[in-house]
Amino acid sequence: MAGHNKWSKVKHIKAKEDAKKGKIFTKAVKDIMTAVRDGGPNPETNAALRLAIERAKAVSMPQDNIKRAIDKASGNLPGVKYEEITYEGYGPGGVAIMVECLTDNKNRTVAEVRHAFNKMGGSLGTSGSVAWMFDKKGVISVERSDKDDEIMEAALEAGASDILEFDEVLVIETEPADFNNVLQAIEKTGAKILESSVGLVANNETDVSDETAEKVEKLIDMLEENDDVQNVYHNMK
Repeated sequence: MAGHNKWSKVKHIKAKEDAKKGKIFTKAVKDIMTAVRDGGPNPETNAALRLAIERAKAVSMPQDNIKRAIDKASGNLPGVKYEEITYEGYGPGGVAIMVECLTDNKNRTVAEVRHAFNKMGGSLGTSGSVAWMFDKKGVISVERSDKDDEIMEAALEAGASDILEFDEVLVIETEPADFNNVLQAIEKTGAKILESSVGLVANNETDVSDETAEKVEKLIDMLEENDDVQNVYHNMK
């Protein structure tokens, strides 16, 4: 029995590690697909895609998976037609949530998204119900270092619209049209870029209790576990 118990424990640990690796791969795939949709499938001219591919390789994602993600986002998979669709809704505490999806079956996706909202105490809204609370911006997160001044100067010269300074991270915002130029300028400084994407940024934040925040986070987690969901944005403070 001792051997059996040991093997059970090993299997349990392996299952947890496989699940963790699966989530890392899922995020890497979504980052690649978002970059392709924003800037095209060529990493030589799409800095965000180039960085997303580098991050995917850093977590040992197979080349076939990377290629499949690029093909899916650019519509090059034979026999499959993908459609971009965004769902809007409210989470617990009235938190506004935007869900960007890429799907080959809109009926399946909307049913699964609605189920997540309902299960977690939210509600799916109509088109335009919360979109007005968000602006589309490029967002680049950079690890702080002794190059901060150089990074900020390069970003501003390339067209950055705002730079937010936090303890460990610089968050650089751009207009969508300036995103690639700013990202390339930051890349040339040798900065460690943690995240980079064009997405939705809330212009009107909602303050909620810790208990409500936990419920909202569970809803976001459930939505992000859906393979059709590319990005989830919210206005929770």
